[in-house]
Amino acid sequence: MTGIIDAHGHLGGWFAFAIADSSTESLVRVMDSCGVATMCVSHLLAIGPDSRAGNALLLDEIQKHPGRFLGYAVYDPHDPEAPQRTADLLATPGVIGLKLHPDTHQHPLEGPGYAPAFELVAEHGGVILSHGMYGSPWCDPARFAQVAPRYPSVELLMGHAGLFPAGLPAAAEVATQYPNVTLEICSSRLTARHVAWLVATVGADRMVFGSDALFLDLRVGLGRVMLAPIEPAERDQLLFGTMTRLLEAAR
Repeated sequence: MTGIIDAHGHLGGWFAFAIADSSTESLVRVMDSCGVATMCVSHLLAIGPDSRAGNALLLDEIQKHPGRFLGYAVYDPHDPEAPQRTADLLATPGVIGLKLHPDTHQHPLEGPGYAPAFELVAEHGGVILSHGMYGSPWCDPARFAQVAPRYPSVELLMGHAGLFPAGLPAAAEVATQYPNVTLEICSSRLTARHVAWLVATVGADRMVFGSDALFLDLRVGLGRVMLAPIEPAERDQLLFGTMTRLLEAAR
């Protein structure tokens, strides 16, 4: 097995979440202990109150740890300068795409504020990772089904695969219907058997491993995949195969 790619990680701290050690150095040590070669990250400051400052910190950390992190620049739909700033960020080495968080931004995934983000990625290449949550008024799986056919060339990761076990069938239906939607599976409520159900339903080639570190413990998320009752080839697909393909296709 080659090095693991974690498709959904974060740097920094969050005002309403207890993170024992939010240093990037600590995260790298855990990555090393787990065999994670690369983590695709956004900065929590950018998701929260300040996308501009947070994205700048993201670039700093990518440069400090060459090869270990690939970056999602956070797109703030309320920032009037976001389209131009985002175009510059997408041209920066190490930035692989955009992170959208409709719940935090309180803007629907298919809404007009995010349209420039999809258009920029369609033009310049990259991957979009969006927070996804079953039952959310902003990013329920049904909203991915609205936006995916508008931008068929954009590789769209549904973060958390809907988040809740009750939402897994809806997430799986969207991924099955739209080939540009891939399920990213980090969630504190997901079990190894849920992972196996998704693999059997949509296929490991339509799924990527993510941990949600630093929010969640990387070791727990990885253990869920390692213990899932799936075939070794499916596990490898989850841990690095699918994300490798998406990154290559989005260049």
